Amino acid sequence: GEVSWKTPIQKNAFEIPVAEKVELLLASNAEAQKNGASFVNSNLFQVNEQKYFASSEGSYIDQDIHRIWPTFNVTAIDKAAGKFKTRQAMSAPMGMGYEYMIPKKEDKLVGAVPDMYLYKNSYDMIEDAGLAARQAKEMLSAKSVDPGKYDLVLEPNHLGLTIHESVGHPLELDRVLGYEANYAGTSFATLDKLKAGNFNYGSKLVNIFADKTQEGSLGAVGYDDEGVKCKQWDLIKDGVLVNYQAIRDQVHIIGQNESHGCCYSQSWNDVQFQRMPNVSLAPGKDPYSVQQMIKDVEKGIYIAGRGSYSIDQQRYNFQFGGTVYYEIKNGQIAGMLNDVAYQSNTQEFWNSCTKICDASDYRLFGSFFDGKGQPSQVSAVSHGSSTTRFDGINVINTGRTI
Repeated sequence: GEVSWKTPIQKNAFEIPVAEKVELLLASNAEAQKNGASFVNSNLFQVNEQKYFASSEGSYIDQDIHRIWPTFNVTAIDKAAGKFKTRQAMSAPMGMGYEYMIPKKEDKLVGAVPDMYLYKNSYDMIEDAGLAARQAKEMLSAKSVDPGKYDLVLEPNHLGLTIHESVGHPLELDRVLGYEANYAGTSFATLDKLKAGNFNYGSKLVNIFADKTQEGSLGAVGYDDEGVKCKQWDLIKDGVLVNYQAIRDQVHIIGQNESHGCCYSQSWNDVQFQRMPNVSLAPGKDPYSVQQMIKDVEKGIYIAGRGSYSIDQQRYNFQFGGTVYYEIKNGQIAGMLNDVAYQSNTQEFWNSCTKICDASDYRLFGSFFDGKGQPSQVSAVSHGSSTTRFDGINVINTGRTI
């Protein structure tokens, strides 16, 4: 029968005058320059996907899907030293309408330092652009990190990418089976690990779930591109691998009889195949704030925002950088750092997870252009988490000369 689903938006971005959007971007650029930026470029991506699905099995599904992503890069230059530093936006791509662009006080969170703001379900682009310029300038004279083992305090807009690469992709069943191999590899998380029923993907605190239903997320739709109603399911429960992401023609391989509802095609003339749903780390159950987490760390680094990354062809050994780094000494922020990247492997990293902030800090990171398959197809996916602590992680200095 005929059914329909629509992203629950409050303001359609395509009904907002272009002049108003341009004005916002230019105001953000001006705020960055006023605060010391040498260069700034800003963008506003908006998507409205009208999708109609009909199948010979009797499904007729009409969906109206909205996504939005405000972003920028702010660069500060020290001409005398011949150096530059760039700070990206702390926004997230969202499955929302233009209401995301209207800042709400309750959606603003304080980061590692008092004048650092992070955002939840709405975004203050102008405010963030000014802060980005000040932070980029501060980076120019910040201390270069001493390599070694640190406890890491990872903010959701950073941790989301690590979740994406080290949990999202390796638990795609087609990658596990080797059906998907040529583009970004297969997976270390092989079938025998699931069948054993005791593979410790992470510590007991780690609960990671997949879904296509979280309101505001990029992956949220009513039905997938095989006509299956979307849902939520566990991937890692109390640290143990319990499931993959699978579609109709795959689930029998893992002894299940119902698709997970995560099949996707980027357009009518592309083949639909298994795509990553939202993959999120559940928040801690006990009240615990970011400030408390920092207070409990003796020697650590707080990392916010995404940066460069690399992961091997089995989604196992990896390296991640970020946007902004702060040194933690004896429970206090000791200043900004430069040249930080951490190296680990997926199992070691997730087993080093010792604390997760509560649900008040939970928010979404997003990948607006996630690629998979050949010919390549692009999909959008979110990753929720709260600020999380990982102990004894190897940190290298990316500014070193060899």
